[in-house]
Amino acid sequence: MKIGKSYTLVEFLDWTRRKLYVLLALAIVPVVLYQAVGLKWIAMPWAVAALLGTAASFIVGFKNAQTYNRTVEAQQVWTAIASLSRYWGLIARDFPSSRQETQALIYRHLAWLTVLRHRLRRGRVWESVTSRSNAEYRRYYRVPEHETTLAAELQPYLSADEQRELAATKNPAIRLMSTQSDALRRMFAKQELVVLHHTEMQKTLKDLIDQQTRAERIKNFPYPRQYARINSIFVWSFAALLPFCLVREFDRLNDSVGGVLAGHMAWLAIPFCVLVAWMYISLDQVGESTENPFEGGANDVPISQICRLLEIELREMLGETALPPMLRPERDIIL
Repeated sequence: MKIGKSYTLVEFLDWTRRKLYVLLALAIVPVVLYQAVGLKWIAMPWAVAALLGTAASFIVGFKNAQTYNRTVEAQQVWTAIASLSRYWGLIARDFPSSRQETQALIYRHLAWLTVLRHRLRRGRVWESVTSRSNAEYRRYYRVPEHETTLAAELQPYLSADEQRELAATKNPAIRLMSTQSDALRRMFAKQELVVLHHTEMQKTLKDLIDQQTRAERIKNFPYPRQYARINSIFVWSFAALLPFCLVREFDRLNDSVGGVLAGHMAWLAIPFCVLVAWMYISLDQVGESTENPFEGGANDVPISQICRLLEIELREMLGETALPPMLRPERDIIL
């Protein structure tokens, strides 16, 4: 997540520079053919660009709205997880009569948070973080889940037996929730939990599982590929045809100018075509980089930071003082 005021223009141009090169080539070729070679017939009516531009703007706007909603929902999910985790820390501390059971319940919950964020950071085929422009931008920040293994991060929270059991399961997060539920059942059977406390803690586990499922849905079900594909086709078609439509419009300006520009106004179509097309292409790229909020991109929901904050708060509830430091942003980006 970008926590600075904004991205700089230089950063944005660097991020989109490869597509800028393509747009420049798409603009130069038609103008050269029209102005230098004399193929005046290649010019197309302005209405063609207007129709394509209108259609592309609707599609780009729709995509960006939908991908932004995915990021907002992901943030809402982790806000709910943070709230439920704090509540879990309170009831796990105050409801059981055994200090040892309290620590086990809280540590197991920290293990669940760790497993969940590692699972959400795993790559998917459709994610854009592996694209060349996004991969290059990764040099400005780091993804904590890609720097350490899950097994290493689980060691402080789980016993060796529990770690081996988790390694053999397909969904370790659900296995941890199952272990939590089983621990509550055993405490209730030993009368270490009263019925109301047992019910409330089981309800909290259910709410946490609901939020895990919502996060997994966002991760495992991408923005529909058919919409993503048609969006790219429309935008690039507009970018490719725009120079053919603008070159004659700029050529007509020769009737009203003099001096060194006289007879050469058609060349101005190149920068203007690149600028207009770049706006559409950049919006498309922004939407693409926003559609998967857990992929490890610069605009992701900061689940690593949220989990570190929750770890500090929950361990403070246990009275611990040897706490890990908060994660620090790099280039105003923190995950």
